[in-house]
Amino acid sequence: MILAIDFDGTLVEHAYPKIGKEIPHAFETLEALQKAGHRLILWTYRDGSLLQEAVDYCEEKGIIFYAVNENFRGEKISEGDSRLIKADVFIDDRNLGGLPNWFEVKEKLG
Repeated sequence: MILAIDFDGTLVEHAYPKIGKEIPHAFETLEALQKAGHRLILWTYRDGSLLQEAVDYCEEKGIIFYAVNENFRGEKISEGDSRLIKADVFIDDRNLGGLPNWFEVKEKLG
């Protein structure tokens, strides 16, 4: 499955443009999902140096994403193209009902 995961408010607490405190069990869950064969895409509002800080933070936590704000690495985006990521599941704190507990995420998708 392809999972699109938000950063602020989902992996870390809201502190934009800074990086907030890690949300408990987020990275260990992502690691388990990755080991189970899921492709993880970082899907975030961040761009430029703020995006790179988020990517670096995730890498320090052991998560290297399949893609970042794109469907696959190196995707060529033309002006007017949709920025909608093609994913099976979106994990975001702004989902209807909010962000589920990371244990629930692992149980449902693991």
